[in-house]
Parts: sequence; C-alpha cells; structure tokens
Amino acid sequence: MAPEELPPQEGLLSGLRVVEISSYVATPLCGLTLAQLGADVIRVEPLGGAADRTRWPLADSGTSLYWSGLNKGKRAVAVDMESGADRRRVVDLIVRGGPCVVVSNSDRYPELGYEALSALRPDVIHVLLQGRADGGAGVDYTVQAATGFPLITGAPGAAAPVNHVLPAWDIAAGLYLAVGLLAAERERLVSGRGREIRVALEDVALATAGNLGYLAEAQVTNHERTKSGNDVFGIYGRDFVTADGVRLMVVILTKRHWTKLLTATGLTAAFEGLAGALDIDFSSESQRYEHRELISTLLARWFGGTRFAEAAEILDRHRILWERYRSFEELGRDGGAALRKSDLFDEVDQPGVGPHLAPKSPIVVDGGRLDPLPAPAVGEHNTQLLPVVGESDAPRGDA
Repeated sequence: MAPEELPPQEGLLSGLRVVEISSYVATPLCGLTLAQLGADVIRVEPLGGAADRTRWPLADSGTSLYWSGLNKGKRAVAVDMESGADRRRVVDLIVRGGPCVVVSNSDRYPELGYEALSALRPDVIHVLLQGRADGGAGVDYTVQAATGFPLITGAPGAAAPVNHVLPAWDIAAGLYLAVGLLAAERERLVSGRGREIRVALEDVALATAGNLGYLAEAQVTNHERTKSGNDVFGIYGRDFVTADGVRLMVVILTKRHWTKLLTATGLTAAFEGLAGALDIDFSSESQRYEHRELISTLLARWFGGTRFAEAAEILDRHRILWERYRSFEELGRDGGAALRKSDLFDEVDQPGVGPHLAPKSPIVVDGGRLDPLPAPAVGEHNTQLLPVVGESDAPRGDA
C-alpha cells in the first residue's frame, strides 16, 4: 500500500492540523511527537527537499535514516520558498479550512510569521524555535559550548571540553515546543484565540542548568564542578567490568539500594569495618559520593571476580539498578531481535530504506500506541494539498 493510501489513524490529537516549516532536529521532533498522537502534520519544504533530507546516518541507497526517522507519518509539500506566489500558497494552506498550528524554526518570511497570519486568521497558533532569545543564531552544539555542560563532561583530568553526541537541547526544545503548542491549543478550544509561542535553544539549556541547581551552585558556593567520567555526581554510580570482560553500570540512589548492594555482593561486613575504622557513614548519599574511590575499589574486586551471568542474576535478584553497556549495532543485530521484545517498535517499509523496525510514540494511551508510518517523499502530497504548486504565476524571487 502506498504511503498516501494508508488509512488515517485515530489518536488523541486526531483533527489537529499542523503545518511544519522546519528542518533538522527540534522542530521536526515537535511535529513527529504530535503526528505520533494522531495530528495531521504537513511538512513544507523547498523544491528538491530540505537540507536535512541528506543528513547522516544514511541507508546504503543514500536515503537519510535520520530524516526518515524524524518525519514518520507526516505529509509533505514542496514549494519554491523564494517565490512570493508559492509562499502565498503556503499561507493559504494555513489559513483556509479548520484551525491550524504552524511550527517553524525560521522567521525569514514575514508573511509566514504570527503577525501576518493572525491578521488573516486570529485563531492561528504559531510556534517558533529560535537559537537565542535575542534573535541570534544558535544550534545545539554551539549552545552546548555556551552553557557549561561540555566543561564537566568527560574523563577526570581531561582538559578539552566534550560536546555530548546526543543533541539534548534540540530534543528538549522540541518537546518544549510541543508542550507550548498544546497549551495554546487548550486555550484556543476555550476562548477561540490564537497564540504566538517562542522557544530558544539557549533558554532551554540555561533553564535546565538552573533547574538542576548547577547555576545556583556557581552563584552561592565556592564549589567548582569538574569532570567525573561515569561517576554520577552527588550520589554513587560507576561502571565496572566483570571477570569475563562485560562492562556494566551500577547506580545507588537510596540507603535501601546501598544495603541491597552490600547484601548482593557479600560486602556488608567489609564496609561496616571500614565505616568504623575511618569514621565514614556509608548510609549517607553525600559520603558515598565523597568516598566513591574507596567504595569502587572493593566493588571492582567483586565484579572482577564474578562472571557476567552470575553478576546479572545476583543484581536482578536483589533489585539493584544496573544495566549492561550495549551498542547500537547490538540492538539492531539479527533484524532488531532485541528491539522486537518491546511493543515500542513495529516494522515500517520506508522507500529508499526497506523494511525495518521503527519506534512508535513513547507515550502509551489507554494501553496502546499508534503504528509508525513511513516518512513522505519530497512533495509527495502536493497534488492533494497544493494542486498547482510549482506552476507559479509570478516570477521567482518576487515579493
């Protein structure tokens, strides 16, 4: 069955129409989050496709697995964004028919901004992603550099900052965009009024640093945060290697977890002796962190003398928080055998990629989730949504 013939799926957001004028991670993720809950998300791209259609990772065919992943279940139109006539067709797509939400990461075209659209349709909701709140440019990796986190990421003693491979601020911003959008939609249902919502990547990062106490710590204490590798800051958590070379991560959050870990590893008496000899209260979260090297020396001996299968059985039996390190290759091996154990994944036959397991929404509604649908081809839904797109009645580049 061709993608355009797929039957509509009913979800919590069925009937919500979203026009997405965006690229890369945050705004496409906002649209994907809504589409996975049943919204009709229409992706607007330049002729030939947006720049992120070729972003790595790629399938052997050259099709972007990244683009396909972030745009599942959307419809797509392609227009000449430098043509005033084509932009007016996008305006018409937004303002005609029922209420609409616009998600964008660019204010380059005034006629597609909130002020112009709301003059035509007062109930329009316009959601804009910015790099910085002052209008300056910024992307996830530059925002990382400006907001402190890379300087405390990486191995202890390493001088160079480490940007995280996960674009955390893009992801958080995309979800903040969705939250702001749905808050505005809730008000529109009550009052009929539209809203303009703005989210800046840098604000998301700084707000998170503030909410987690990192910025307050810098303001009101003399503490200096340093790189701590895989140690979990302020509590006890570290990676270990078993006798047969398997690496795993263990995290202890509470006094009860600590007691269970000592029982599981048979180290209760050893730590009681150390506590008495060195006047250490290992039941204290802070002291466990302060004396983490001492704790890790004993635990590393236990893990280093225990094979993985036995360690896994013991840790599970005592309900310890732990997990083995797994690579993407391992998770995807044998047709995604490990992924098939979860109902989060279902098979999608993506043109240019082929059949593969793709995630549904992490949000479970009444025990279920909507099935994932393929991402659209460039301009796949032009004839449905913009019948004469590409046949502009005005010269290219006109206002």
